Amino acid sequence: MIATENEIRIAGIENDSIVDGPGLRMAIFFQGCRRACADCHNSGSWPVIGGAEAAPEEILAKIDGNPLLRGVTFSGGEPLIRAAALVLLAKGIAARQLDLAIYTGYTFEEIIEDGDEDVLCLLSYASTLIDGPFVKAQKSLTLPFRGSENQRILDMKRSLAERRAVPTANPAWDYDAEN
Repeated sequence: MIATENEIRIAGIENDSIVDGPGLRMAIFFQGCRRACADCHNSGSWPVIGGAEAAPEEILAKIDGNPLLRGVTFSGGEPLIRAAALVLLAKGIAARQLDLAIYTGYTFEEIIEDGDEDVLCLLSYASTLIDGPFVKAQKSLTLPFRGSENQRILDMKRSLAERRAVPTANPAWDYDAEN
């Protein structure tokens, strides 16, 4: 079972990120991860208890405070362990017509096999999923928006519809000419 936590716990927020997806984005790092990948750049976010509790309305107010945002990125820790709690936030992001990207240490195939309704609901609000654990032996500093070669950038709408991992065709995820 992937999702188990029922509250939003924030490890950190980057208000003006250009490294967590194309365009100017707010990157929200959620507290808690059970994967514990070697050389994780965010190992401080691993404990499930920690960080700061936040309400969706509070986070949406921060998003509203930055009219230049093109999108929001959920990262971690592991956002999917808090899927039920994040659905309301994802709905608010969609209502603002902002792009939502989600990073996860799980593969799309693991997510589909697990079949957690809250996770699938959360992912239905995302345009993009960057999946797979960080693998130290496959680390690359040249990959746009990911840390190791096994990680994929998926078109979430098509992947969910087809029930298979479909790579994004959006060229901004390969190279963002705006940055």
